[in-house]
Amino acid sequence: MELSARNQLHGTVTSVKLGTIMSEVAVDIGGQVVVAAITRASTERLGLAEGNAVTVIIKATEVMLATE
Repeated sequence: MELSARNQLHGTVTSVKLGTIMSEVAVDIGGQVVVAAITRASTERLGLAEGNAVTVIIKATEVMLATE
């Protein structure tokens, strides 16, 4: 599948927490974890489970940076 989105990060699902309507999916990207809240229906349709290789696609109107 080709996408125009450039904010794509490849990683591995580390946990899936199913709720009644929504799911919380954690993805490890090189030692950093990104957590996505998606519908339970999407989680089931995609067959998301711990260990799956996935691509995180970030769609945002605002991105913030911080210095350490």
